[in-house]
Amino acid sequence: MNLFTTIQQFVPQQKISKAAGRLAASRHPMVKRAFIRSFAKAYDISLEDYERQSLNAYESFNDFFTRELKDDARAIDTTAQGIVSPADGLISQLGQIQDHKLLQAKGRHYDIGQLLANNEDGNYFADGSFATVYLAPSNYHRVHMPFAGTLIKTRYVPGTLFSVNTTTAANVPDLFARNERLVCLFDTEYGKAAVVLVGAMIVAGIETVATGKIARTNDIQEADHDMKLEKGDELGRFYLGSTAIVVLPKAAKADWQDNIMANTAVQMGQLLGLANNISIEETE
Repeated sequence: MNLFTTIQQFVPQQKISKAAGRLAASRHPMVKRAFIRSFAKAYDISLEDYERQSLNAYESFNDFFTRELKDDARAIDTTAQGIVSPADGLISQLGQIQDHKLLQAKGRHYDIGQLLANNEDGNYFADGSFATVYLAPSNYHRVHMPFAGTLIKTRYVPGTLFSVNTTTAANVPDLFARNERLVCLFDTEYGKAAVVLVGAMIVAGIETVATGKIARTNDIQEADHDMKLEKGDELGRFYLGSTAIVVLPKAAKADWQDNIMANTAVQMGQLLGLANNISIEETE
């Protein structure tokens, strides 16, 4: 385990994230200006693709960090049965779920039931497929639908707040199944599917269109929904960077594109692969 990962185990993760959240939400002109300008300079952020193209147009750092794209900034791939990237970012890993395990990094796997915080759901997705997208600080930080479906349940799972970058993923066992996360479950044309929004160090919050901003608790929170969303619709957003994991059932027969692999940069709406689905009735 490297020094960066070791340090994260001993710092007060929740307190740091809470303090960062208060500063990020501040609308004080000097505070927001300092944070926004310093961040934009540090990460060389261009506003060319965004609706508001002046740093002065944002009411707080959170407002800047969750900035909205221009309507034509991202094309949603329309390939029949296509699964698209839910976010701008980097493919951390993608592939098949084998023996209930997802690949986290070379030599490290974690359990699908642990990720979803539900063994019954874990059994359902055994032998399915997944794609993990890491959102770097410079990326667009809204998460969109990788497929069309009806949101039926959200499950907030409290946890640690390790960084989710490649270094930490390679060194912390069960990283994505240990960190705070919000599991979103959907009914789709090929059965149940999921998008998991994983929190991280200094992430000040997770929000979805169905739940609003999630209030942190020490217990799992579940809520039922009946919200139909089309491919490319906004699902949620991160207040500071993190990871989105797309989970598909075996029935989807997902076939990932040959040019999409670990460390591939992707944009929201870009085709990741095809769900060569069979009807739900055939799976019963």
